[in-house]
Amino acid sequence: MGPERDGGSYVGRRVVRIEDGRLVRGEGTYVADMRPEGCLEAAFVRSHVAHGRLEGVDLDAARAVPGVVGAYSAEDLPDLPAARPLFQSDVLEGREWPALARERVRFFGQTIAVVLAGDRYAAEDGVEAAGVAIEELPCVIDPTEAASTSAPELFEGLSNVVGEWEAGEPVGEDLWSEAPVVVEASYRIPPLSHASIEARAILAEPGEGGTLTVWVSHQAPHRLRRDLSELFGIPQEKVRVVVPDVGGAFGGKSETFPEYLAVVHLALRLGRPVRWVEDRTEALTAAVHGRGQNQRVRLAADRDGRMLALEVEADASTGAYPHYGVAPIFNMLRLLSGVYRIPRIHARARAVVTNTTPTAPYRGAGRPEAAYAVERTVDLLAARLGEDPAEVRRLNMIHPGELPHETPVGARYDSGDYPAALEKALEAADYGGWRAEQERRRREGGPPLGVGICCYVESAGVMGEYGAVEVRPDGEILALSGASSTGQGHETTFAQVVASVLGVEVGRIRVVEADTAAVPRGVGSYASRSMQVGGAALHRASLRLVEEARRRMAGLCGVSVEEVSFREGILRAGEEEMDLVRLASRTGALRVEEDFEPPQSFPYGCYVAVVEVDPELGVVRVLRLVAADDCGVVVNPLVVDGQIYGSLMQGLGQALYEEVPYDARGRPLVDHGLLDYLLPTFSELPSVRTVEMETPNPNTPLGAKGVGESGSIGAPPAVVNAVADALGHPDGLQMPLTPQACWMKTGVREGVGK
Repeated sequence: MGPERDGGSYVGRRVVRIEDGRLVRGEGTYVADMRPEGCLEAAFVRSHVAHGRLEGVDLDAARAVPGVVGAYSAEDLPDLPAARPLFQSDVLEGREWPALARERVRFFGQTIAVVLAGDRYAAEDGVEAAGVAIEELPCVIDPTEAASTSAPELFEGLSNVVGEWEAGEPVGEDLWSEAPVVVEASYRIPPLSHASIEARAILAEPGEGGTLTVWVSHQAPHRLRRDLSELFGIPQEKVRVVVPDVGGAFGGKSETFPEYLAVVHLALRLGRPVRWVEDRTEALTAAVHGRGQNQRVRLAADRDGRMLALEVEADASTGAYPHYGVAPIFNMLRLLSGVYRIPRIHARARAVVTNTTPTAPYRGAGRPEAAYAVERTVDLLAARLGEDPAEVRRLNMIHPGELPHETPVGARYDSGDYPAALEKALEAADYGGWRAEQERRRREGGPPLGVGICCYVESAGVMGEYGAVEVRPDGEILALSGASSTGQGHETTFAQVVASVLGVEVGRIRVVEADTAAVPRGVGSYASRSMQVGGAALHRASLRLVEEARRRMAGLCGVSVEEVSFREGILRAGEEEMDLVRLASRTGALRVEEDFEPPQSFPYGCYVAVVEVDPELGVVRVLRLVAADDCGVVVNPLVVDGQIYGSLMQGLGQALYEEVPYDARGRPLVDHGLLDYLLPTFSELPSVRTVEMETPNPNTPLGAKGVGESGSIGAPPAVVNAVADALGHPDGLQMPLTPQACWMKTGVREGVGK
């Protein structure tokens, strides 16, 4: 039920998550727990070739497997629609992503056929029995190589470069030639797996009167309802999408995937439920990946270290189909100023198709790429000048008095204190102490020690959101939101917002979301928008509901609205007083709806990492990691801490462990599951200290900004900068910093330091 009210607001209180009891007891309900009577299980025949002509699909043996009900290729389902992209764009024309491959396969794991059976075991046996003939073609994995004119053409008659975008104004070569200091670098940001605990899952069930109900692990149920309605010609009011408990998403469950279309199509065709639950090998090889970008950066400065110009060129892999992977590029381009006062910036980014798994937004979605390009290069500038990296940052930072600030790449930073974040992080990390220890080790010996900094600014929140608050005569109080939790804790934090305004205990608020039959419209949860946009919509609806209650109370008592007060959940008019439920019982349910679309906010922070590198083995040990994040008004510090720790661990994974590597023929070398894909666990969690800062969002009365992606932005540059600092800033140091990658840069392999 949550803590008792003590007369104050729930905003800012460490309320234990209401949903956790159910989840830790194993009482959560996931798609894999749901199996209606007569349900068929789907399994997919997938390409084991990265690029080739599909010459034939023979499913006769698959259909003969005991328990198999049907097996279908694209030829068997001519009216099966193609996958729907995140956003409609001209760059997709001629590059449609078929739900089942037709004529050509373009990545390892692409769906070719689907087998249905009474249980998953029989369906998998049917997949094994299927015959597929593919003429293998040359493939290309790297986006820069794919952009060259000599690269294999993925779509006949179309360039592999599907789009090119610029930000800022070109910087003349005279500046580069005349600048006192110019540093240049190339960075590779490897592809990553979203690796959520629960992989993708969908259950589709047709109903009476042409209705369709879909249970799915998803981030945006209303968007999925729209897509299914349009693609299958079913009125939206007859399509219900329900998102039960979800075990993580991180951007990898926002889409309308080919597998979903095949499942829905067959459920409608056969008139019975069909379910698909992705296994871990499919999740690693055939589900969307994140990141995957090559960067070329140069930064000009004067002799004191004041930045003069920044130029960034990036080639971003969209994988085989550019349906989802284009979106992060725009975030990256508009955040390349970082927290700095850089007079001139020019950036150009190309979206390039490759014979790899299609990419999609991944926690941070372009913000980490921008921070990495800027913050790694700032450290190179400091090394070139022989200056402390903290001092170079201090010299160039935008100060609070300069906000709002228009950057050369089109962002308008709203509020904050970037220098304060840097100073708080340095103090919490004992920066001076570690620098002294670093000098001692250099004099007296010991494992190389390095200190790395990352100062970042990000954008959070996009599009508007629906919220409604209802007080019913029976005493139930509802908070309806168009957001959709994938683990963020909405049942608790949204209840805190509403309870604080209505003056009731948090346990009395029932949060309703992720069901298109219960919530009329919504956008979903991604881009750090849940509290900033969804919570703000509920906050505004709650305030308006109080005003409506005052009007009704005034009418009952025959007084003016100004004579009605509301405090701690009680309405008072002269000698008369009543709570909201009693008012609803006398006048009818109180309900207020709100659609709210504030401008994007710009949370920011500073991360400091301290590492040591074993020179014999190349192993990186993170000794200290400090996170100073300003996400505006914090509704629940306990939940915010969890968001920071979770995103920080994903950032640590990107820096040190995670990558989806491909062999020369385009096979992802992670097809044996998590034995191949290294995820950091609790055992790898370093000593972490969080530092609280709060600059309220000036664009909403609630004052919250986003926080869900901060650690994935700040941690990778900080950790990599620390390792580079320990090793003397060697050329070619690229993520992930595996023991081998670091050992190759220690000098031990040449006998140095033995």
